[in-house]
Amino acid sequence: MESKFWLIPLIIIGLRHNSCAQDKPKKWAVVTAYEASYTGTNGIIHAQYTKKQHQFEAGLNYNFSDGFSNNPVFGIGMAYGLEILTNDKWSVTAGINYRRQKPLAIVNIQILTYTQGLVWYNNRLVEGTGLRGKSVLYQMDDQLKSFGKKVNLELPYFGEGITVFDGKIYQLTWEEHAVFVYDATTFKKINTLNWPYEGWGLTHNDTSLIVSTGSSNLYFVNPVNFSIQKTLGVYNEYGYQSMLNELEYVDGKIYANLYGQNEVVVIEPATGQIVNSINFSNLLAQANVKYNPTTIDIGYVLNGIAYQPKSKTFFLTGKCWPVMVEIKIK
Repeated sequence: MESKFWLIPLIIIGLRHNSCAQDKPKKWAVVTAYEASYTGTNGIIHAQYTKKQHQFEAGLNYNFSDGFSNNPVFGIGMAYGLEILTNDKWSVTAGINYRRQKPLAIVNIQILTYTQGLVWYNNRLVEGTGLRGKSVLYQMDDQLKSFGKKVNLELPYFGEGITVFDGKIYQLTWEEHAVFVYDATTFKKINTLNWPYEGWGLTHNDTSLIVSTGSSNLYFVNPVNFSIQKTLGVYNEYGYQSMLNELEYVDGKIYANLYGQNEVVVIEPATGQIVNSINFSNLLAQANVKYNPTTIDIGYVLNGIAYQPKSKTFFLTGKCWPVMVEIKIK
Protein backbone atom coordinates (compact mmCIF):
# COMPACT_ATOMS: atom_id res chain seq x y z
CA MET A 1 0.00 0.00 0.00
CA GLU A 2 1.09 3.49 -0.70
CA SER A 3 0.16 6.44 1.52
CA LYS A 4 0.16 10.04 0.36
CA PHE A 5 -0.11 13.40 2.06
CA TRP A 6 -2.62 15.90 0.84
CA LEU A 7 -2.79 19.66 1.00
CA ILE A 8 -6.08 21.31 1.79
CA PRO A 9 -6.81 24.99 1.18
CA LEU A 10 -9.80 25.84 3.35
CA ILE A 11 -11.90 28.93 3.77
CA ILE A 12 -13.37 28.34 7.19
CA ILE A 13 -15.37 29.85 9.95
CA GLY A 14 -14.22 28.02 13.04
CA LEU A 15 -14.95 28.00 16.76
CA ARG A 16 -12.04 27.69 19.15
CA HIS A 17 -11.61 27.25 22.85
CA ASN A 18 -8.25 28.76 23.75
CA SER A 19 -6.34 27.36 26.69
CA CYS A 20 -4.31 30.51 27.24
CA ALA A 21 -6.79 33.31 26.62
CA GLN A 22 -5.66 36.75 27.63
CA ASP A 23 -7.20 40.18 28.00
CA LYS A 24 -4.76 41.59 25.47
CA PRO A 25 -3.07 39.03 23.25
CA LYS A 26 0.67 39.29 22.82
CA LYS A 27 2.15 39.78 19.38
CA TRP A 28 3.81 36.38 19.68
CA ALA A 29 2.26 33.48 21.55
CA VAL A 30 2.11 29.71 21.64
CA VAL A 31 -1.52 28.72 21.19
CA THR A 32 -3.09 25.40 22.07
CA ALA A 33 -6.70 25.11 20.98
CA TYR A 34 -9.55 22.84 19.99
CA GLU A 35 -10.85 23.81 16.57
CA ALA A 36 -14.21 22.82 15.10
CA SER A 37 -15.26 23.57 11.53
CA TYR A 38 -17.13 21.89 8.68
CA THR A 39 -13.91 20.05 7.79
CA GLY A 40 -13.83 18.22 11.11
CA THR A 41 -12.18 18.74 14.47
CA ASN A 42 -8.54 19.42 15.32
CA GLY A 43 -6.38 19.92 18.35
CA ILE A 44 -3.61 22.38 17.51
CA ILE A 45 -0.39 23.79 18.90
CA HIS A 46 0.66 26.78 16.84
CA ALA A 47 3.01 29.69 17.01
CA GLN A 48 0.79 32.73 16.58
CA TYR A 49 1.52 36.32 15.62
CA THR A 50 -1.29 38.79 16.29
CA LYS A 51 -1.73 42.31 14.97
CA LYS A 52 -5.04 43.85 16.03
CA GLN A 53 -7.72 41.41 14.82
CA HIS A 54 -5.36 39.66 12.39
CA GLN A 55 -3.84 36.32 13.32
CA PHE A 56 -1.05 34.44 11.56
CA GLU A 57 -0.30 30.89 12.68
CA ALA A 58 1.91 27.92 11.87
CA GLY A 59 2.47 24.66 13.69
CA LEU A 60 1.17 21.15 14.32
CA ASN A 61 -2.41 19.91 14.33
CA TYR A 62 -3.91 16.62 15.43
CA ASN A 63 -6.88 15.65 13.28
CA PHE A 64 -9.61 13.91 15.29
CA SER A 65 -11.94 13.58 12.31
CA ASP A 66 -11.94 15.02 8.81
CA GLY A 67 -15.57 14.89 7.78
CA PHE A 68 -15.99 11.28 6.63
CA SER A 69 -12.71 9.60 7.55
CA ASN A 70 -12.19 8.88 11.23
CA ASN A 71 -8.43 8.47 11.07
CA PRO A 72 -6.75 10.56 13.79
CA VAL A 73 -3.41 11.76 12.41
CA PHE A 74 -0.80 14.44 12.91
CA GLY A 75 -0.31 17.12 10.31
CA ILE A 76 1.12 20.57 9.82
CA GLY A 77 -0.81 23.73 9.18
CA MET A 78 -0.62 27.42 8.41
CA ALA A 79 -3.47 29.83 8.88
CA TYR A 80 -4.60 33.40 8.59
CA GLY A 81 -7.61 34.46 10.61
CA LEU A 82 -9.64 37.54 11.28
CA GLU A 83 -11.32 37.58 14.69
CA ILE A 84 -15.03 38.34 14.43
CA LEU A 85 -16.08 37.81 18.05
CA THR A 86 -13.99 37.16 21.13
CA ASN A 87 -14.05 37.05 24.91
CA ASP A 88 -11.69 35.74 27.57
CA LYS A 89 -12.23 32.06 26.66
CA TRP A 90 -13.80 31.78 23.21
CA SER A 91 -13.14 33.28 19.83
CA VAL A 92 -14.86 33.08 16.46
CA THR A 93 -12.47 33.45 13.54
CA ALA A 94 -12.94 33.55 9.77
CA GLY A 95 -9.96 32.84 7.60
CA ILE A 96 -7.95 30.54 5.39
CA ASN A 97 -6.33 27.38 6.72
CA TYR A 98 -3.74 25.27 4.86
CA ARG A 99 -3.20 21.79 6.25
CA ARG A 100 -1.02 18.93 5.18
CA GLN A 101 -1.86 15.60 6.72
CA LYS A 102 -2.29 11.94 5.92
CA PRO A 103 -5.79 10.63 6.65
CA LEU A 104 -6.09 8.12 3.80
CA ALA A 105 -4.25 4.99 2.82
CA ILE A 106 -4.03 4.95 -0.96
CA VAL A 107 -3.61 1.84 -3.08
CA ASN A 108 -2.67 2.38 -6.72
CA ILE A 109 -4.30 -0.38 -8.73
CA GLN A 110 -2.76 -1.55 -11.97
CA ILE A 111 -5.80 -3.69 -12.77
CA LEU A 112 -8.63 -1.47 -13.98
CA THR A 113 -11.84 -3.47 -13.62
CA TYR A 114 -15.55 -2.74 -13.70
CA THR A 115 -16.02 -3.40 -9.98
CA GLN A 116 -19.35 -4.93 -9.00
CA GLY A 117 -18.56 -6.68 -5.73
CA LEU A 118 -15.73 -6.45 -3.20
CA VAL A 119 -15.10 -8.46 -0.02
CA TRP A 120 -12.24 -9.05 2.41
CA TYR A 121 -11.64 -12.77 2.97
CA ASN A 122 -8.71 -14.73 4.37
CA ASN A 123 -6.51 -11.60 4.54
CA ARG A 124 -7.07 -10.83 0.84
CA LEU A 125 -9.48 -8.78 -1.22
CA VAL A 126 -11.77 -10.72 -3.52
CA GLU A 127 -13.47 -8.85 -6.35
CA GLY A 128 -16.28 -9.63 -8.75
CA THR A 129 -16.43 -7.56 -11.94
CA GLY A 130 -19.00 -6.90 -14.65
CA LEU A 131 -19.46 -6.33 -18.39
CA ARG A 132 -20.32 -9.19 -20.71
CA GLY A 133 -17.29 -11.02 -21.98
CA LYS A 134 -15.11 -9.33 -19.32
CA SER A 135 -16.72 -10.47 -16.07
CA VAL A 136 -14.38 -12.24 -13.66
CA LEU A 137 -14.13 -13.37 -10.07
CA TYR A 138 -10.63 -13.07 -8.69
CA GLN A 139 -8.48 -12.77 -5.63
CA MET A 140 -6.00 -9.89 -5.52
CA ASP A 141 -2.38 -10.42 -4.60
CA ASP A 142 -0.78 -8.79 -1.54
CA GLN A 143 0.02 -5.59 -3.44
CA LEU A 144 -3.38 -5.40 -5.20
CA LYS A 145 -1.54 -5.18 -8.52
CA SER A 146 -2.24 -8.56 -10.13
CA PHE A 147 -4.64 -11.48 -10.09
CA GLY A 148 -4.29 -14.39 -7.73
CA LYS A 149 -6.96 -17.04 -8.21
CA LYS A 150 -9.26 -16.11 -11.09
CA VAL A 151 -12.46 -17.36 -12.72
CA ASN A 152 -13.77 -15.99 -16.03
CA LEU A 153 -17.52 -15.84 -16.55
CA GLU A 154 -18.69 -17.14 -19.90
CA LEU A 155 -20.99 -15.20 -22.19
CA PRO A 156 -23.69 -14.01 -21.76
CA TYR A 157 -23.16 -13.61 -18.00
CA PHE A 158 -22.67 -10.14 -16.54
CA GLY A 159 -21.07 -10.46 -13.09
CA GLU A 160 -22.47 -8.55 -10.12
CA GLY A 161 -22.14 -8.54 -6.32
CA ILE A 162 -20.26 -11.16 -4.30
CA THR A 163 -19.99 -12.32 -0.71
CA VAL A 164 -18.27 -15.14 1.19
CA PHE A 165 -20.41 -17.23 3.53
CA ASP A 166 -19.66 -20.57 5.22
CA GLY A 167 -16.58 -21.23 3.08
CA LYS A 168 -18.35 -20.44 -0.19
CA ILE A 169 -18.22 -17.47 -2.56
CA TYR A 170 -21.59 -16.42 -3.95
CA GLN A 171 -21.66 -14.33 -7.14
CA LEU A 172 -24.76 -12.70 -8.58
CA THR A 173 -25.39 -12.06 -12.27
CA TRP A 174 -27.24 -9.01 -13.54
CA GLU A 175 -30.05 -10.14 -15.86
CA GLU A 176 -29.34 -13.84 -16.22
CA HIS A 177 -31.03 -14.91 -12.92
CA ALA A 178 -28.05 -17.14 -12.07
CA VAL A 179 -26.12 -17.22 -8.80
CA PHE A 180 -22.76 -18.98 -8.99
CA VAL A 181 -21.38 -20.70 -5.91
CA TYR A 182 -17.64 -21.41 -5.59
CA ASP A 183 -15.40 -23.06 -3.07
CA ALA A 184 -13.76 -20.09 -1.33
CA THR A 185 -10.37 -21.84 -1.13
CA THR A 186 -10.05 -23.29 -4.64
CA PHE A 187 -12.44 -20.98 -6.57
CA LYS A 188 -13.95 -24.11 -8.14
CA LYS A 189 -17.60 -23.69 -9.09
CA ILE A 190 -19.72 -26.08 -7.03
CA ASN A 191 -23.29 -24.98 -7.71
CA THR A 192 -25.56 -22.66 -9.70
CA LEU A 193 -28.70 -21.31 -8.04
CA ASN A 194 -31.67 -19.44 -9.48
CA TRP A 195 -32.69 -15.88 -8.57
CA PRO A 196 -35.97 -14.42 -9.94
CA TYR A 197 -34.89 -10.75 -10.05
CA GLU A 198 -31.93 -8.76 -11.31
CA GLY A 199 -28.82 -9.23 -9.22
CA TRP A 200 -26.99 -6.13 -7.94
CA GLY A 201 -25.35 -6.24 -4.51
CA LEU A 202 -24.73 -9.09 -2.09
CA THR A 203 -23.66 -9.48 1.55
CA HIS A 204 -24.70 -11.59 4.56
CA ASN A 205 -25.39 -11.60 8.28
CA ASP A 206 -24.92 -14.62 10.56
CA THR A 207 -27.69 -16.68 8.98
CA SER A 208 -28.84 -15.21 5.68
CA LEU A 209 -27.53 -13.74 2.45
CA ILE A 210 -28.76 -10.21 1.68
CA VAL A 211 -29.44 -9.18 -1.93
CA SER A 212 -30.10 -5.83 -3.60
CA THR A 213 -31.78 -5.51 -6.99
CA GLY A 214 -31.51 -1.79 -7.72
CA SER A 215 -34.88 -1.19 -6.10
CA SER A 216 -35.66 0.05 -2.58
CA ASN A 217 -35.92 -3.54 -1.32
CA LEU A 218 -33.32 -5.76 0.28
CA TYR A 219 -33.97 -9.50 0.24
CA PHE A 220 -32.82 -11.88 2.98
CA VAL A 221 -32.37 -15.28 1.36
CA ASN A 222 -31.53 -18.84 2.32
CA PRO A 223 -27.89 -19.56 1.39
CA VAL A 224 -28.70 -23.18 0.51
CA ASN A 225 -31.36 -22.64 -2.16
CA PHE A 226 -31.64 -18.82 -2.45
CA SER A 227 -35.29 -18.80 -1.42
CA ILE A 228 -36.51 -15.47 -0.04
CA GLN A 229 -36.91 -15.39 3.74
CA LYS A 230 -37.72 -11.71 4.23
CA THR A 231 -38.16 -8.55 2.17
CA LEU A 232 -36.98 -5.28 3.72
CA GLY A 233 -38.02 -1.89 2.38
CA VAL A 234 -35.29 0.74 2.81
CA TYR A 235 -36.33 4.31 3.51
CA ASN A 236 -35.24 7.69 4.80
CA GLU A 237 -37.22 10.75 5.94
CA TYR A 238 -38.22 11.47 2.33
CA GLY A 239 -39.56 8.03 1.46
CA TYR A 240 -38.23 4.80 0.02
CA GLN A 241 -34.64 4.79 -1.27
CA SER A 242 -34.06 3.01 -4.57
CA MET A 243 -30.85 2.25 -6.49
CA LEU A 244 -29.36 0.20 -3.63
CA ASN A 245 -26.29 -1.49 -5.08
CA GLU A 246 -23.09 -2.96 -3.60
CA LEU A 247 -23.54 -4.10 0.01
CA GLU A 248 -21.49 -4.78 3.13
CA TYR A 249 -22.70 -5.95 6.55
CA VAL A 250 -20.68 -4.52 9.46
CA ASP A 251 -21.43 -4.54 13.19
CA GLY A 252 -25.14 -5.10 12.76
CA LYS A 253 -25.63 -2.49 10.03
CA ILE A 254 -25.91 -2.75 6.23
CA TYR A 255 -23.75 -0.39 4.17
CA ALA A 256 -25.02 0.20 0.63
CA ASN A 257 -23.64 2.09 -2.36
CA LEU A 258 -26.28 4.10 -4.21
CA TYR A 259 -25.85 3.48 -7.92
CA GLY A 260 -25.16 6.63 -9.91
CA GLN A 261 -24.10 8.51 -6.80
CA ASN A 262 -20.87 8.65 -4.81
CA GLU A 263 -22.77 7.96 -1.64
CA VAL A 264 -22.96 5.17 0.92
CA VAL A 265 -26.00 4.79 3.17
CA VAL A 266 -26.08 2.91 6.46
CA ILE A 267 -29.23 0.84 7.02
CA GLU A 268 -30.78 -0.57 10.18
CA PRO A 269 -31.62 -4.16 9.15
CA ALA A 270 -34.44 -4.57 11.67
CA THR A 271 -36.48 -1.69 10.25
CA GLY A 272 -34.98 -0.68 6.88
CA GLN A 273 -34.40 2.87 8.09
CA ILE A 274 -31.34 4.72 6.76
CA VAL A 275 -29.53 5.91 9.89
CA ASN A 276 -26.57 7.58 8.19
CA SER A 277 -25.54 8.82 4.75
CA ILE A 278 -21.92 9.44 3.74
CA ASN A 279 -21.02 11.48 0.67
CA PHE A 280 -17.78 10.45 -1.04
CA SER A 281 -17.93 12.88 -3.96
CA ASN A 282 -14.52 14.29 -3.05
CA LEU A 283 -12.91 10.95 -2.29
CA LEU A 284 -10.60 10.88 -5.31
CA ALA A 285 -9.58 14.50 -4.80
CA GLN A 286 -8.85 13.86 -1.14
CA ALA A 287 -6.82 10.84 -2.20
CA ASN A 288 -4.76 13.23 -4.36
CA VAL A 289 -5.82 11.47 -7.55
CA LYS A 290 -6.29 13.48 -10.74
CA TYR A 291 -9.07 11.35 -12.11
CA ASN A 292 -12.67 12.29 -12.71
CA PRO A 293 -14.74 9.27 -13.74
CA THR A 294 -17.74 11.41 -14.63
CA THR A 295 -15.80 12.87 -17.56
CA ILE A 296 -15.31 9.38 -19.00
CA ASP A 297 -18.54 7.56 -18.36
CA ILE A 298 -21.36 8.34 -15.98
CA GLY A 299 -21.40 4.67 -15.00
CA TYR A 300 -17.84 4.80 -13.66
CA VAL A 301 -18.94 5.71 -10.16
CA LEU A 302 -18.17 4.63 -6.64
CA ASN A 303 -19.03 0.94 -6.41
CA GLY A 304 -17.03 -1.29 -4.15
CA ILE A 305 -17.01 -1.49 -0.37
CA ALA A 306 -15.23 -4.10 1.73
CA TYR A 307 -14.61 -4.22 5.49
CA GLN A 308 -11.35 -5.33 7.07
CA PRO A 309 -12.30 -6.39 10.62
CA LYS A 310 -8.78 -6.52 12.04
CA SER A 311 -7.98 -2.88 11.25
CA LYS A 312 -11.67 -1.86 11.32
CA THR A 313 -11.20 -0.09 8.00
CA PHE A 314 -13.17 0.02 4.77
CA PHE A 315 -11.76 -0.41 1.28
CA LEU A 316 -13.57 1.80 -1.24
CA THR A 317 -13.19 1.88 -4.98
CA GLY A 318 -15.30 2.42 -8.11
CA LYS A 319 -15.93 1.08 -11.56
CA CYS A 320 -12.60 1.25 -13.43
CA TRP A 321 -11.07 3.49 -10.76
CA PRO A 322 -7.26 3.51 -10.74
CA VAL A 323 -7.08 3.56 -6.94
CA MET A 324 -8.56 1.96 -3.88
CA VAL A 325 -8.86 3.98 -0.68
CA GLU A 326 -8.70 2.51 2.82
CA ILE A 327 -10.43 4.59 5.47
CA LYS A 328 -12.31 4.42 8.73
CA ILE A 329 -15.95 5.44 8.63
CA LYS A 330 -17.56 7.05 11.64
